[in-house]
Amino acid sequence: MSKEFNVPPVVFPSGGNPGPAAAQRRLPTAPFQPPRPANPSIPFMSFDVGSAAATTSFPAPQFGGNTIGIGSNFDDELPLLEELGINTKQIWNKTLSILNPFRVNPNLHEDADLSGPFLFLMGFGLFQLLAGKIHFGIILGWVIVAALFLYVVFNMLAGRQGNLDLYRCLSLIGYCMLPLVILSAFSLFVPQGGVVIFGMAAAFVLWATRVCTRLLVELASCGDEHRGLIAADQLLAGNLNTCL
Repeated sequence: MSKEFNVPPVVFPSGGNPGPAAAQRRLPTAPFQPPRPANPSIPFMSFDVGSAAATTSFPAPQFGGNTIGIGSNFDDELPLLEELGINTKQIWNKTLSILNPFRVNPNLHEDADLSGPFLFLMGFGLFQLLAGKIHFGIILGWVIVAALFLYVVFNMLAGRQGNLDLYRCLSLIGYCMLPLVILSAFSLFVPQGGVVIFGMAAAFVLWATRVCTRLLVELASCGDEHRGLIAADQLLAGNLNTCL
């Protein structure tokens, strides 16, 4: 026995006979448009993305030129080393003056700097590293202690006439480390514990002591009166560094 079901007919809206609902469909309207200003000199900005390019006008960005006082090229810029206060020519001239212990030019060391001493200390530590010793901190610490000792004791003895500052002490003692740097380079090729290495160490320590004493006596006031103190301080610092 079969059963019959009443199925209502299916009507698609896209058919040939649109219903009344399709006729009542609202057409799309344009986006909200604010009222235009009465003054035409004021720029009008529309919320319509499609018409934004046509209704608004902005000046295009301009790159280059001298709009804010900055040059368009780097021809007038100083070199990077000069901006950092590193004068390579001055460091080279000071190094050459240290290499000749009998003709030291104190005028070159009137302008103190720490760039050259830093290079010498790093070179000293590098040669020690090639020998299997890591002494970067020890070298830097002993140089700072020697400079502090010389600065405090010299100014105490000189009194009000003392004009030796700590920056100049560090600069001069650092530059006078150059003979010890050369000694550490030679010690890589000389057998340790022999008469040759001890003779070389004594000669290089005396070299560094003479140069440092001469520079401090010439540059510091009342330096001639305390020549022995300066020589003793540098001799002690040199001996400590040669023990490495």
